[in-house]
Amino acid sequence: MRETYERDPLLLDAMLGKLATHLRMCGYDAAYALDRDAEDDDAMLALAHTEGRRLVTRDEGLARQAPDAVLLTERDIEAQLRELVAAGFDLELTDEPVRCGTCNAPVERVDRTEPTPDYAPDPAEESVWRCRNCGQHFWRGSHWDDVADTVAEL
Repeated sequence: MRETYERDPLLLDAMLGKLATHLRMCGYDAAYALDRDAEDDDAMLALAHTEGRRLVTRDEGLARQAPDAVLLTERDIEAQLRELVAAGFDLELTDEPVRCGTCNAPVERVDRTEPTPDYAPDPAEESVWRCRNCGQHFWRGSHWDDVADTVAEL
């Protein structure tokens, strides 16, 4: 029987930036090593330990050093997602964004009366969320649909 993981906080190594974005869209707290100035193995291991994060890596040597690390062998994002599903990860998009795809911080819904940047839709016409940390705005647009289609095919 395959073990299923709750949405454990994760730390993704420097080779997995695109995967971090997909996992955030699925509701995971997915820190990315390069965003956290943890490029070398010792820094990643220390960060994973200190913050109670499960390491996801493509580096076999690093995976051997971290308890409960998830070792991925594929380079392609869809293949990596399939590996995670096979390892017991729940990969479904959340109904609403909960984490920033850029910096991993929580997001909040923008009030219908608030102005948004030019790149974002009018919140009176479409639901929009804003990152509490970096201020990036998100909505369920074509990128959301593309990722939803990708994870649905897994």
